[in-house]
Amino acid sequence: MGSRVETYEDVRLPLLEEQPDPSKPEKTPAQKAVRKAFKGTAHLANLLPTGSVMAFQVMSPIITHEGKCKSFVSITTTIALLSACAISCFLLCFTDSFRDERGKVRYGVATFRGLWIMDGSASLPPEEAAKYRVGIADFIHAILSILVFAAVAMFDKNVVSCFYPAPSEEDLEILTALPVTVGVICSLLFLLFPTKRHGIGFPLSRR
Repeated sequence: MGSRVETYEDVRLPLLEEQPDPSKPEKTPAQKAVRKAFKGTAHLANLLPTGSVMAFQVMSPIITHEGKCKSFVSITTTIALLSACAISCFLLCFTDSFRDERGKVRYGVATFRGLWIMDGSASLPPEEAAKYRVGIADFIHAILSILVFAAVAMFDKNVVSCFYPAPSEEDLEILTALPVTVGVICSLLFLLFPTKRHGIGFPLSRR
């Protein structure tokens, strides 16, 4: 008899947990899709160098005067900020790191011959350095990083307000759909062409 009660409780509890909360309004399929799209695009920043993203997020409201862009200088400075961050995302994709015999992380720049150590305090054997040579995947990731940064910048309200202070409905649709589309395509390409590099601004290398 006792075993029957335990079986009944095991079956009943999961059914009670699956019941929706009546206090929360149900979301339409369109709202769920938009929420997932924006959430996925927000995670795209994880594919970019941390320093470049932080510099953009900190400097964007200051340079654009919180999206007002009062003069031509503000617009020019905003373009310069976007260009500098995009170039930074591109170049940092060619950096890599390794741990020396003492376990310290050393950074270098990947070249066609191997890895060039920046500070020169450590060295790699030629056969080991050759493993860090630049490949086609590095250029693909560098280009995708620029596209991902562009998608992140298009979701920044300060940048959008600076260049489009009064956007039309069509412009709003483009500014909403384009970054999501770019983010989805770039995410798929990142999965198809994975990278093993751990450069500046990316997670540290375990090697």
